[in-house]
Amino acid sequence: MKGASVLIIGCGDIGTRLGLTLLGEGCEVTAVRRNVERLPAGFDARAADYTRPGSLDFAAALRPDFVVATCNPFDRSEAGYRAGFGGGMRNLLAGLGDHRPRHIVMAGSTRVFAERDGGWVDELSPLTREDPWAQAIIEAEELLRAAATDATVVRFGGIYGIPGGRLLARVSRGELCPAEPVSYTNRIHREDCSGFIGHLLRMSAAGRKPAPVYVGVDDAPAPRYEVESWLAQQLGVQATGERHEPTRHNRAGHRRCRNTALRASGYQLLYPDYRAGYGALIGQARGT
Repeated sequence: MKGASVLIIGCGDIGTRLGLTLLGEGCEVTAVRRNVERLPAGFDARAADYTRPGSLDFAAALRPDFVVATCNPFDRSEAGYRAGFGGGMRNLLAGLGDHRPRHIVMAGSTRVFAERDGGWVDELSPLTREDPWAQAIIEAEELLRAAATDATVVRFGGIYGIPGGRLLARVSRGELCPAEPVSYTNRIHREDCSGFIGHLLRMSAAGRKPAPVYVGVDDAPAPRYEVESWLAQQLGVQATGERHEPTRHNRAGHRRCRNTALRASGYQLLYPDYRAGYGALIGQARGT
């Protein structure tokens, strides 16, 4: 991909990791976010609020070879999700005008699936029509799909990997979720999240067309209580007896996600399960 130009919209933690890798490969990286002060040297930093119409009108002049949309909700309300996902995608496509990049990758979410009772899902599984927050993400997917361009949506599970994250902090206090009802979780380490997006861009650059949709998770969906109990054991803490209900269990449902298409693409996960990923995080915290 040396010499290729890449436009990253909503360049936060994942976009920054991806961009640094691409810079190292000789790419030109333009990074868009509201606050550009934290972006590394070497990025072509553009301060813009992608939820505002017209904010990305400079994109057509850049004529990027590849575009990565890592949009986030403006806030946690339904309107915030519509602005961040549907609005962000609409403004991106308008900003590109008649320019058609070689490929666009959108970071989506497994929340869009209709399954709510712990069943298995893959790229062909039905999408929800009942969750307004998920509908905002689906709207962005549909806008991208309708555009006359090669594009891929990666529906990521829970992205983790930040030292001192909320889950580790809570478990370190001995606060675990209840064992029942079972609530399945799906996750992907942030290094695999950025790594897989980069893998898709390299596929496209090499003439191997990525699939239109991938489920971006590791190999091991697991009950939340299993994960938290294992973390408590690794941290050497005892449960306090207080139980915390799984976040969004009732609103968004729970499901087990297959990553068969991700693996078939040739991508090798750095952290294939929660033990590998969280084990590395705990090791970093201990300096081992």
